[in-house]
Amino acid sequence: MVQSRGRVKERKPAPSRVGLALAGGGPLGGIYELGALLALSESLEGVDFNELDVYVGVSAGGFIAAGLANGLTPERMRHMFIESDTAEEPFEPEQLLKPAFREYAMRALSVPPLLLASIWNYLTNPWSQSFFEAFQRLSRAIPTGIFNISGIDRFLNRTYTASGRSNDFRKLRRKLYLVATDLDSGESVVFGSPGWEHVSISTAVQASAALPGMFPPVEIEGRHYVDGALKKTLHASVALKEGANLVLCINPLVPFDSELAEKRGAGQRHRLVDGGLPVVLAQTFRSIIHSRMQVGLSKYKTDYKNADVVLFEPNSDDADMFFTNMFSYSSRRRLCEHAYQKTRVELYRRRHELGPILARHGIRIRLDLLKEKRSLIHHDVRGHAEPEDTLQAASHRLGDALDELERWLKRKQEGARKAA
Repeated sequence: MVQSRGRVKERKPAPSRVGLALAGGGPLGGIYELGALLALSESLEGVDFNELDVYVGVSAGGFIAAGLANGLTPERMRHMFIESDTAEEPFEPEQLLKPAFREYAMRALSVPPLLLASIWNYLTNPWSQSFFEAFQRLSRAIPTGIFNISGIDRFLNRTYTASGRSNDFRKLRRKLYLVATDLDSGESVVFGSPGWEHVSISTAVQASAALPGMFPPVEIEGRHYVDGALKKTLHASVALKEGANLVLCINPLVPFDSELAEKRGAGQRHRLVDGGLPVVLAQTFRSIIHSRMQVGLSKYKTDYKNADVVLFEPNSDDADMFFTNMFSYSSRRRLCEHAYQKTRVELYRRRHELGPILARHGIRIRLDLLKEKRSLIHHDVRGHAEPEDTLQAASHRLGDALDELERWLKRKQEGARKAA
């Protein structure tokens, strides 16, 4: 409170600092995050996703976070990555699936000396180790990644050096942090933070997205870096430490609940073991990172009591998000639409929970827009709505009916108390 000319004026509270934290999940995860952002950007009034105070990206989330911090709107990125119809930034999904020939060649060249060393080791110490132990060093010749991710560095470098953009963390108007993992120490490295802001944004994105086994580690100044999700899923704490009062988080990967899917009418129950090793590994990986993320979110509530963290993610019965190949681009338009519609439904369903939280930071949910039939995909010439539109409309009608039932029950309870 300050006094001026006999009047007492209340000091206006400082405006909230808003951050965005995007998790990883391969190309599929990036598509989901883009669809979710398209829904949020049009349905939340009072927030501009190109004017946030801090952006944090991990793995595929780094692509989207870096684009937003560079002034690329969600709609522009949709045309770049989903529609591939922008002349200025032509993006070919095949860039992610080019074999890592250089890695193959380097490992192949290492086979002869490794083989000779293994033979010599066995012949000189035949009784101290088994035959297979002596030749174990040949495992060093196995490539560290299948696909070459360097094409992404070149594409992003061209994109970020266009007029009005920058490939330099230090020249951005907003704070951007991209998280990778140091392969030799296992520690997280936050590119864009002091001591790491000199690394180009495109190279940092490449390092953060280098999923072990899929892409070779990225070498930066003599050290090697891999996917930032190995330590944490979201790294929302980076934005909280930067002073964000509200952090909006999007996590595209959740473990699949086949029993819940069956109860909600998704058809016959899925036996995940029937999907073989890839499905078993996908469920295991998602369960581990999601459990770890939940622990982190609980910790934020005690460590940052004056901040709000809001998470958006798929439902655990979402078979589309689970059974679609994580690295598939063939159905990217459908999946982007799916994420867009699911996020709209989720916003409306959670409006009573999220409304007061967002209002504290000057953000309002546009319920009028959420009740409209909207789609990223045009209706067909006969005007038939997409299936997701039907789902969204049904969800809205159900929500309205439940709200009316809740108000009716409250009136009945109040009347009963007064009568007593």
